[in-house]
Amino acid sequence: MSTHNTFLGVAAGIVAGAFWGLVFLAPKLAANFPPLQLAAGRYLAYGLVAAVLVAPSWRRLQGALGWTEWRALAWLSFIGNILYYILLAQAVQTGGVAMTAFVIGLLPLAVTLVGSRAQHAPSLRALLPSLACSAAGLVCISWQTLASSGWGSLTGLLCAGGALVSWTTYAVSNSRWLDRLAHVSAQDWSLLTGVVTGIEAIVLAVPAFYGDTLVHAGGDWLRFAGLAGAMALFCSVLGNGLWNIASRALPLALTGQMIVFETIFASLYGYLWEGRWPTPLEGPALALLIAGVIMCARAHRGEVRPRAGSRNPPTRKRNGEKILETRAR
Repeated sequence: MSTHNTFLGVAAGIVAGAFWGLVFLAPKLAANFPPLQLAAGRYLAYGLVAAVLVAPSWRRLQGALGWTEWRALAWLSFIGNILYYILLAQAVQTGGVAMTAFVIGLLPLAVTLVGSRAQHAPSLRALLPSLACSAAGLVCISWQTLASSGWGSLTGLLCAGGALVSWTTYAVSNSRWLDRLAHVSAQDWSLLTGVVTGIEAIVLAVPAFYGDTLVHAGGDWLRFAGLAGAMALFCSVLGNGLWNIASRALPLALTGQMIVFETIFASLYGYLWEGRWPTPLEGPALALLIAGVIMCARAHRGEVRPRAGSRNPPTRKRNGEKILETRAR
C-alpha cells in the first residue's frame, strides 16, 4: 500500500465522517416525522440523484455486472442504508444525539475486529487495550443515558446497537465487494447502491406515508423535503462515494478506524445544536473512544505474521518503516 493511497484513503475517510455526522441532526430538525418517513424521504432523494449521475455510464455498468452483483447491491443497500438509518433515527429521537453518536462510535473497533481475521492483521491480544477503552466509553455514556432518562431510553440504546451491527455488516461486505470489482470505480459502485436504495425506498414509502394520521403544515413538508435532499446529496452521494474511495485505498482493519470521525463530527454538531459543552461523563467517554481507535491503529503498525498457508507474501521492514508487499491487482 503506497503512501499516496494511504493519504488519499485517510483524507477521504475524514471528509466522509464530516458529512455522515450531519445525519444525526436530521431527526432533531424533523422531530415530528417518524424514522420510517425520514428514511423513505432521504433514500428516495438519494435514488433520484444517483440515477441522474449514473445515467451516462448506465449501459457500460449493466454489462459489467451480473445477477450476483445486483443481488449484493440490493442486500448492501438495505442493511447499510435503509435498515441502518431507521434504527439510527429511532435511537436519536428516543435516546438523543450524544448517546447514539457514542454507540455508533464503536463501529471502528467492530469493523476492525472482523478485519483482524484477515491476513497481516494484529492478534486479538494486541487489540485488547483498544477494546477495553471502547468498552469503558460505552459504559460511561450508557450509565449517563439510563440515569438521566430512565429505562425509557433503553429503546434508544437497543436501536443504536442494532444500527451498529447493521452498518458493521455493511462495511465489511462492501469492502470485500469493492476488492472483487476492480473494473468498477468506487463512485460508480456508490451511485449504483443509491439507485437500488431508491428502488427499495419506493417500497418503504408505502407503509411510511400511507395512512399517516399526523397533520403537517406546508412549512414542515418544505423543511422535510430540504432535509431529505441535503442528506441525499451530502451524506449519501458524497459521503458514501468518499467512503468507497477510502475502502479501496486502505485495508479493511484500517478503514474501520476512519469511522471514528463520524462520531467526532456528530458529537460536535450535537453540542453546537444543543448549545452546551460535553457533560462530565460524555467528555471522558469521547476521549476513551478516540484513545481506543488510536491504540487500535498503533496495533496495526506492528509486525504481523501471515497465516499458515497464505499465498500472500510476508511483510518486511525497511529503514524502520513497515512495507507490505502485495501483488498488483
